[in-house]
Amino acid sequence: MFTFDRNTIDSSGVFLLGELERLDQTMYMPLVSITYGRDIQLRQDVSIADEVSSFTNSSFAMAGGISPNGISWVGKDSTTIAGLALDIGKTATPLNLIGYELGWTIPELASAQQLGRPVDSQKFEALTMKHQMDVDRMVYIGDDSLTYSGAALTGLWNSDTKVATVTNAVTGAWGGGVTTARQVMQDIAAFEQLVWAASGYSIVATKLALPPLKFAYLNSTIVSDAGNVSLLTYIKVNSLCMANNGVPLDVVSSKWLTDRGVGGTQRMALYSNEKSFVRFPMVPLQRTPLEYRGLNQLTTYYGRLGAVEFPRGETVGYCDGI
Repeated sequence: MFTFDRNTIDSSGVFLLGELERLDQTMYMPLVSITYGRDIQLRQDVSIADEVSSFTNSSFAMAGGISPNGISWVGKDSTTIAGLALDIGKTATPLNLIGYELGWTIPELASAQQLGRPVDSQKFEALTMKHQMDVDRMVYIGDDSLTYSGAALTGLWNSDTKVATVTNAVTGAWGGGVTTARQVMQDIAAFEQLVWAASGYSIVATKLALPPLKFAYLNSTIVSDAGNVSLLTYIKVNSLCMANNGVPLDVVSSKWLTDRGVGGTQRMALYSNEKSFVRFPMVPLQRTPLEYRGLNQLTTYYGRLGAVEFPRGETVGYCDGI
């Protein structure tokens, strides 16, 4: 018999072992799901010196000829020709500093080297994971503890004031024993049409994000009693996106959509993952030189995280109550 007592030095990975024990040397990190790289593109023209990222939206107006809303006709003897009015509006979001300190003692490092378990590289892996988790959260839901111009910083799934289409499902409550496969398809088709209409029928969204349980429901539900494909597969290839763009609708799951709708309802989001429509400004991590402080070795990793930008908010939509 042997015990793990209080003298175990966990930070270096030193344990009291029995003679007949076989220790698995694999290091099992915590299970995390990081998906922001799949769902959004990064704006990489920002630098560590920038404190704000911004973009502009232009709008114009011009009166018609005979009819103010018509074509700008002119005649041979016209003395008054309509001019163009242009307005350029700027939208800015902050680039907040983010930092992590990495440190260890020289005896701790020496012990880890003797054991063949490099504590410095393991701590770096943990730091990288924490940074990725922070970015993932900021991309999808932002951070309501941070504000800019009086508004909380939101993310890809909860920017209701920046998104043109925020609606409720026609039927909703998928998988509750009340809805049918046809009603689910009608909910998604109606949602696609609303977002298409909000863009002036210029852009058909290509990506649909669902809460994990609703995604699983679509995958496990057959289209009909006579069907041989899942509802998920059918929706991908029989979508407005497929009909208009010639590519299947990209349907994904996101844990951050669970209970994200108004009143804690289930929300789905529809958009196109293109940098001109939606993107996330981020400055990659940089580090300071290694600092020796007594028996400690320290270095600091730092960068900047912005907030999700919606240059074309009219191409994005939310639908609650599914």
